Amino acid sequence: MNRTAQVWLALGWIGYAVLPWHLTGGLLGDLFGDAGSGLGLGLSGRAWWLLPFVLPFALATLAALAPLGRDTKARLLVLAGAVGLVWFVLQGFAIGLNGWTAAWLAELFGAPGPRQGGMGFGAALAALALLMMLSQGLAAMGWCHGDAFVTATIGVVVALIAVFVFFPVLSILASAFRGDAGALSHEAFTQKFLDRSIWGLDCLASQLRCGVAWNTLFLAVLVGFGTTALGLAFALIATRTAFRYKGLLRVLTVLPIITPPFVIGLALILLFGRSGAVSALLTEWFGLPRSRWIYGLPGVLIAQLLAFTPIAFLVLIGVVQGISPSLEEASQTLRAKSWTTFRTISLPLMQPGLANAFLLGFVESMADFGNPLVLGGNFEVLSTKIFFAVVGAAHDQGRAAVLSIILLGFTLAAFWLQYAWLGKRVYTTVTGKGDAGVPPPLPRRVAWLSYAAALPWAAFTLVVYVIIIVGGFVRSMGRDYTPTLEHFLTGFRIETTPQGLYFAGSAWNSFSATLKVAAFAAPITAAVGLLTAYLLTRQNFAGRRLFEFGTMLSFAIPGTVVGVSYIIAFNVPPIEITGTAVILVMCFVFRNMPVAVRSGIATLSQIDKSLDEASLTLGARSFATVRRVILPLLRPAVVASLVYSFVRAMTAVSAVIFLVSAEYNLATTYIVGRVEAGEFGLAIAYSSVLIVVMLAAILAFQLIVGERRLGRRGTAAVPAPIGNVGVQAAG
Repeated sequence: MNRTAQVWLALGWIGYAVLPWHLTGGLLGDLFGDAGSGLGLGLSGRAWWLLPFVLPFALATLAALAPLGRDTKARLLVLAGAVGLVWFVLQGFAIGLNGWTAAWLAELFGAPGPRQGGMGFGAALAALALLMMLSQGLAAMGWCHGDAFVTATIGVVVALIAVFVFFPVLSILASAFRGDAGALSHEAFTQKFLDRSIWGLDCLASQLRCGVAWNTLFLAVLVGFGTTALGLAFALIATRTAFRYKGLLRVLTVLPIITPPFVIGLALILLFGRSGAVSALLTEWFGLPRSRWIYGLPGVLIAQLLAFTPIAFLVLIGVVQGISPSLEEASQTLRAKSWTTFRTISLPLMQPGLANAFLLGFVESMADFGNPLVLGGNFEVLSTKIFFAVVGAAHDQGRAAVLSIILLGFTLAAFWLQYAWLGKRVYTTVTGKGDAGVPPPLPRRVAWLSYAAALPWAAFTLVVYVIIIVGGFVRSMGRDYTPTLEHFLTGFRIETTPQGLYFAGSAWNSFSATLKVAAFAAPITAAVGLLTAYLLTRQNFAGRRLFEFGTMLSFAIPGTVVGVSYIIAFNVPPIEITGTAVILVMCFVFRNMPVAVRSGIATLSQIDKSLDEASLTLGARSFATVRRVILPLLRPAVVASLVYSFVRAMTAVSAVIFLVSAEYNLATTYIVGRVEAGEFGLAIAYSSVLIVVMLAAILAFQLIVGERRLGRRGTAAVPAPIGNVGVQAAG
C-alpha cells in the first residue's frame, strides 16, 4: 500500500471519527451530539445507519497494516472504497429531513423513520477518501496501465459530473413525466412534447409564426456560422498579418464577453430603437420612418453575434497559432500558390477549432435567454419559453422540463454531427521535432476578406461600447444628456468616518460577493475542464463518449433550468448547500467547464502524443508529464478557460438568479433589479465598473500564465527539460 493511499486512509478516518458529519454545530461539534462525527453519532445510537462505515475503513486499515500480498491489498482497497461509496449513496438518499424519502421504505420500516441533515465537512472528506482509495486500488490492479494519477483523475471528474451535472438535471427532467397530480404519466409528456406551439410550421404557408423549436434551431445555426466566421477573421488578423492595431482589435473582441447581461441589448435599443440615436439620424437626414426592426430575429442575431464571437476567437486563435509553418513552406516549395496552400493545408488543419467554435456558438445561442428576453419581441425561442414556464403565472415545471429535453436533443445532434465531420483524422501539428518555420503571409483574398469582415464589426462593437460608457455619465440616455457622476456615486460611494472608510454605495455588497465567487470558480473551472480534455484526448476508457457528452450537458440546458434544478437537487439532504457560496461556485464551474473542455481538446489535438510518451518512457510520472510537458503547450487553452470562466461568473444571470441569497447577492442580479426599476443609468454605470475590473483580470491572467513558445523563428525559446526530454515553453 503506497504512501498516497495511506494518507487518504488517515484523512478518511479523520472525516469519519473527528469532523462533524452533518451541517450543524461548530467545526468539530459535540462528539456525541447532533453535530458529532459519523462514528460518534453511530456509537451513540443517534444515527445508527452511520455505524456500517466502520467496515470499509477497517478493511482499508487491514490492507495498510497486515502483511498481505500486493494483489490482496489492492483488492481490499477496491472493496473498501466500493462498499463505502455504495452505502454512502444509499443512506444519504434514503433518509432525509423528515424521515424516509420513499413511500415503500416508510411502508417497510414504518413512518416517519430516522432523520438527518445535509452532508457536512466530515461526510465530504470521508466520501472523497473512499473514492481515492478505490482509485488507488484499481491502479494497483492494473487499470489505466497502473497509473494512479489517471485513475484518480477519472474518478474525481466522473464523480463531480455525476453530482453537479447529471443529478440536478435528472431531478428536473423527471418532472417532464409527471402529470398535474404529481404521478408519472407518459401521456402528459407526449401532450406537452407534441404541442403545435413548439413544432408548428405555419410560417411557411401563412403569416402565422413557426414553432419555437424551429425559431431556436434557425437562430442557433446562424449564430454558429456567424461567430465562427468572425472569430476566424479576427484570429487570422491577430496571428498572420502585420496589422498595426492588433492590441486594440483583441480588446474589442474580448469586450462583449465581459459585458453584463441585458447591456448589449439595451445599447442596441438606444441605437436602433424607435427613439434610438441612429433611428433619429436616419429620420432627420433621409426621412426614413422609425421602425421596430431591432425587435425580433435581427436584433437577437446581432446581439448574440456580439456576445459570442469572442468565444470563437478564444478557441481559434490557439488553433491558428498551432499550425506548423513547415507544412505551409513545404507546399510553397512545391510551387503551390498561396491560396492553394491555405485551402488545402492551413484550413483543413483548423477543422478541430472550427468545429468546436461552431458547436460552442450553437449551444450558447440555444441556452441564451437574456438577449431574446430584451430584443425578442414576437420572436420566441425555447430559452425564454422555459423562463416564463418556470417563473410565469402558470408555473408549469413539467413544460419547462419538456422544452429542456428538446434543447438537449438539438445539442446532442450538433455534438454527433461535429464528431462525424471530424471523424478519426489526425490534426497533429505540434510535435517534438524541430520546427523553425515562419508562418507565410495570408493570401491576398483571404486577408482582404478577413479585414472586410472583422474591421467593420470591430467598429460597430466600438460604437456599442461608446453608448454603454456614455450612458453611465449622463442623467438619462435618450432624454437628458447632462454630464453627471450621480449613477457611480449611488452605487460606489465611499465616505470617510472617524472609524475609517465606509463603503456606503448600494452596489458594494454585490460587487465584493461577485469577486469572491468568480475568483474561486475560475481556477477550479480551468483545472477540471483541462483535466477532462486531457482524459478525453489521451486516455481510452469505457464510456468515454458518454463522459464527453456529460461535460456538455449543463452547457446545453438554459441557465434558468440549471438554477431551478440546483434548487431541487441541493435544497434537501444529502447535499444541502442552497443559500451558500458553494452552490454558486459549483454552478459556475459546471456551467462554464465545457468551454475549457472544448478549448483544451482543440489544442491537445494538435500536440503529438509522442511528447508525453517520451516523458513517460524516461521515467516521469503522468502528473509530472502533465505539469512539465503538456501544460506549457496548453497555455492558450489555459488563458481561454480562465478568462471565460471568470467573466462568465461575473456576468451570468440566468443560472444564478434563483440561487442568490441576502449574503451572496451577485452583481448581475443587482443590475437586473435596476433595469426592472427603470434605473438604466445606474445599471450601465455598474456594468462599466465591471468591464474595467474584468479587463484588468484578463490582463493579469495573461501575464501570470504567459504565452506558448514553439521554438519557431522570431521567438525566444526557453527550454524546460524533463529528465532528458525538453519542450519549448515560455518562462
